[in-house]
Amino acid sequence: MYLVTGGAGMIGSNIVAELAAGGYEVTVCDWLREDERWRNLAKHDVADVIRPEALFEWLSGAAGALKGIVHMGAISATTETDVDAIVRNNIRLTLDLWDWCAENRVPFIYASSAATYGDGSAGFDDEFACRALAALLPLNAYGWSKHFVDRRIARIVEARGPTPPQWAGLKFFNVYGPNEYHKGSMKSVVAQNAERVAAGEPLRLFRSYRADYGDGEQVRDFIYVKDAARVAVWLLKNPQVSGLFNLGTGQARSWLDLGRALFAALEKSEAIEFVPMPEQLRGKYQYHTEARMDRLRAAGYDAPFTSLEGGVKDYVRNYLLRDDPYR
Repeated sequence: MYLVTGGAGMIGSNIVAELAAGGYEVTVCDWLREDERWRNLAKHDVADVIRPEALFEWLSGAAGALKGIVHMGAISATTETDVDAIVRNNIRLTLDLWDWCAENRVPFIYASSAATYGDGSAGFDDEFACRALAALLPLNAYGWSKHFVDRRIARIVEARGPTPPQWAGLKFFNVYGPNEYHKGSMKSVVAQNAERVAAGEPLRLFRSYRADYGDGEQVRDFIYVKDAARVAVWLLKNPQVSGLFNLGTGQARSWLDLGRALFAALEKSEAIEFVPMPEQLRGKYQYHTEARMDRLRAAGYDAPFTSLEGGVKDYVRNYLLRDDPYR
């Protein structure tokens, strides 16, 4: 049996889908709230759903049965201002689960983030060393919380402290795809604009506030959520692999590229409207992200990543345009 925390969320539910499709027993730990994120799980054979408040009580009776924990649960909003809540949910819970997995000899996969790289001036190299991690400066509390965990684990590993038998941190870049519908303003640009563009309205993108980037020319490493889930499951199937890994495609693409992929998927003529970026984001905005993927490749992951055009087409035509958009 595998446990997926945050299993009703976007990435977590896609990992649940991959595991369930492979015939594995999966338990989900998450709050389902009052929205429809329960539908992220509705198509899959899930063994149990447990409340986060009851997690460690549940774990005390499940240690012998667990094959691994995939920890995706977190406050993921980059605009969250309650830093104490971020510490409780993103730092303390992750480190407590690390300790539990180390003590009970259970593999542990956890979510880090490309937000740990800050403005990108120090590069996007996922070198796992205290010295290398110290050079990074996240731009918001969410990124800092993920970076805090990475640095703490690096210190434990370098000091030869107790670790799970397998562990891996995944630095997710810009993930998009099915089951993100509950995320409100944090949904991908594709999800936020597909219905509008299909109705003939323009795509909305942020203006650039740097002279070296034109409007829409800001670039991101966009990764389709199905690919992200496949990497997580591949790690569980390869217990000899541990480490901190970027999870993007290794190719930076512009927001204009993404927009053109959306228009193509919807068979619409290009129409783009550039809107002001909220002032609170302007000094904390990443203008360029591009994952170095050689460490994950060197670890043995050799499957191709879905192209931006292919991922947007699959997402739009097989999910967003359907009455039931859930995976």
